[in-house]
Amino acid sequence: MARDMRRRSSEFATPPIDDAGRHVPHDARAGLAPYKTVVILNGKGGTVARMGHAAARREIVKAFAVHDIEAEVILVRGKTIARVIGRRTGAREAPAAGPPAIIAAGGDGTVNAVAQVLAGTETPLGILPLGTLNHFARDLGLPLDIAGAVAVIAAGTTAAVDAAEVNGRIFVNNSAIGLYPNIVRDRDRQLRLSRRAKWLAMAVALLRALRRPPIRRLTIEAEDWVRPHKTPLAFIGNNMYDTSFPTLGRRHTLAGGALCLFIAKAHGPFGIIRLLLRAVFGRLNQARDFEHHRLRTLTIRSRHRRLPVSLDGEVAILTTPLTYRIRPGALRVFVPRSSGS
Repeated sequence: MARDMRRRSSEFATPPIDDAGRHVPHDARAGLAPYKTVVILNGKGGTVARMGHAAARREIVKAFAVHDIEAEVILVRGKTIARVIGRRTGAREAPAAGPPAIIAAGGDGTVNAVAQVLAGTETPLGILPLGTLNHFARDLGLPLDIAGAVAVIAAGTTAAVDAAEVNGRIFVNNSAIGLYPNIVRDRDRQLRLSRRAKWLAMAVALLRALRRPPIRRLTIEAEDWVRPHKTPLAFIGNNMYDTSFPTLGRRHTLAGGALCLFIAKAHGPFGIIRLLLRAVFGRLNQARDFEHHRLRTLTIRSRHRRLPVSLDGEVAILTTPLTYRIRPGALRVFVPRSSGS
């Protein structure tokens, strides 16, 4: 039995490769799920906090056991995730020596932390969407409940999707400069100093930011042009974001091999409020509201040596210039059988 399980794990971990050497979608045969997997459970994830750590752990272990998979659940908190993965699984130094899969149980920040380690390796990434918004999971078409998400992992279908990168830091959804990083920093400060709910802290931070919105003077160098910009917000997405209702903020593919760049044109509190309202009601207009580009690489320069930059909802202070690039097929992820990421 143990020999057979090891054979299954080995088959599961081998992705198909196309003529260009890139990973392609792989549909494992029934029963070829890994016999053991590692689950990185973020104790600060929105759903985890509501359920409680012990209850979340029990439900995850039970859901995997239904599919005859043993789940080792490691409870971590925020910034320790990447370090724990590297130490406990060896994924960074020697992916082949690690488990056949690593599961991110949390929100987009958790997925980001795990992706930092797994990008460019052979180890598949599974997602249990236990955060507040779960943008990456939604765009992959994953179920948002534990049992459904585990069933996707157990089925064994994987696909190669893109990751984006800025100055060596991976992001799976988007990165931003200007208004949004300021709002997130204020929100996190409130959460540390008070017992406010996350949504309330975010609303307060937004109102504060609108009183004196930051205007960044940036020079953006793309593949065939260089332009100065004065903007409250520059947004860089991993693949193309929809700007029309009702799919505003969604991506139709995560394997398009492109970055999307949005540069807001609004200046001043009232202009930004109008822009936000048009976004909420799905009435954004490219000519009036923002400049939009599809790129593979870009560089953003600033007169400031360091800038706060958001990466999948977390903020890092990065040294300029900021060099962005798309990494096609850098992540293997578990997807539903019908998915065409």
